[in-house]
Amino acid sequence: MHWLGRPFQERSTQRFLGILIVALAVVTVLNLALPAGHPLHVSTYTVTLLGKYLSYALLAVAVDLVWGYLGILSLGHGAFFALGGYAMGMYLMRQIGDRGVYGHPVLPDFMVFLNWDSLPWYWQGFDMAWFAFAMVLLAPGVLALVFGFLAFRSRVTGVYLSIITQALTFALMLAFFRNEMGFGGNNGLTDFKELLGFNLRSDVTRVGLFIASGVALALGYIVCRAIVGSKLGRVCIASRDAEARTRFLGYRVERVQLFVFVVSAMLAGVAGALYVPQVGIINPSEFSPLFSIEIVVWVALGGRATLYGAVIGAILVNYAKTVFTGVMPEAWLFALGGLFVLVTVLLPKGIAGLLAWRFKRSESSGPGHGDLTAGEATT
Repeated sequence: MHWLGRPFQERSTQRFLGILIVALAVVTVLNLALPAGHPLHVSTYTVTLLGKYLSYALLAVAVDLVWGYLGILSLGHGAFFALGGYAMGMYLMRQIGDRGVYGHPVLPDFMVFLNWDSLPWYWQGFDMAWFAFAMVLLAPGVLALVFGFLAFRSRVTGVYLSIITQALTFALMLAFFRNEMGFGGNNGLTDFKELLGFNLRSDVTRVGLFIASGVALALGYIVCRAIVGSKLGRVCIASRDAEARTRFLGYRVERVQLFVFVVSAMLAGVAGALYVPQVGIINPSEFSPLFSIEIVVWVALGGRATLYGAVIGAILVNYAKTVFTGVMPEAWLFALGGLFVLVTVLLPKGIAGLLAWRFKRSESSGPGHGDLTAGEATT
C-alpha cells in the first residue's frame, strides 16, 4: 500500500490538504463557537452551502480523473452522482417511518399517494445504513462497470464515447421521471428527517455533514493522486496521448480505462450521497445532460489534469452561480458561457495553470535566482 502514501510526499498534496483542513476548522469554529450576532459568525445556511460546494468539488475531481488523465470526456457523470444521491435518499426516506404526511410506517408518502400497496423489492434493505452506504458505491460502480466494459472493449473513443455517455444519463433521466419507477417521479425524494439518528435540521448535524464532505474530498483527492502518481497513472497518461502505441507495447488499455472509470464513478456516487442530505432533495433533474456538461466546465475552468484545479473550478463556478442566480437569474447561463470562453482563450490551462506559472515565477525570481527573462516567462 506504499502507493497510497506517495501523495503525502508531494508538495501540491500537502498544500491542498493543509488549506482544506484549515478551512474546515475555521468554518466550524466560526459557526459553533461564535454567537449569531457576532460579525465573524458563519451561519448554518452558509455552512450548508459550503458543504454542497465540497460535494461538487469531489464530483469535479472524479471527472478530472477520467478526462484529464485518461482523455475520456465523460458527459454522463451526472448519472453516477444522481445514483449515489438516490441511494442515500432511499435510506433517508426509510428513516422517516410513520412521521410522514400519511403516517404509513413503511411506505414513503409518494407511494401512499400513488396507491402502492407494498414496498418494491429494490427498496428492500435501505432501512439499514450499511446496506445503503454500500449501494452508494455499488449502484454507480456497477453501472460504470457494465457501460465501460461494453464501450472500451468495442474501442469507442473520442466524441462518440462522449455522446454515448450523454445518452446514458438522458435515458436515466427519462426513466426516473416516470412515477411507476418507484422513485418519486418528477418530485423525487424529499422531506428527510434524520441521518444515523441525527436530526438533519440541527446546526450540529449540518456542520457534521460539512466536515464529512471535506473529509470525503480529501480522501478522494488522495486516492486520485495515488492512482495518477503510480505506474497505472503513467499508463493512463500514455494511453491518453498515444493509445495505439500503448497497445502496441503490450498494455491492455481497455482494462486500465475500465478500472479508472469505475473508481471515478464511485467517487461521483459518494459526492451525490453527501449532496442529498445537505440540500434536502434528490430528483431526476440531477440526471440532466446539462448538469454533466456543467461539471466539465468546472474542470476546464479550474485546470484539467491537475485535480486541485477541478476543486478550484467547482467552488468558484458554483459560488458565482449562487451570486448570479440571486441577482440576475436569467443571465447566469450567459455569464457561465462567457467565463468559459474567456478562460479558454486567455488561460488554456485553466486557473490552476495560471497559479502554477505564478508560483514558479515567484520561486525563480527569489533571492539568488534573478529575474525571469522574456523567453522564460512565456514558456
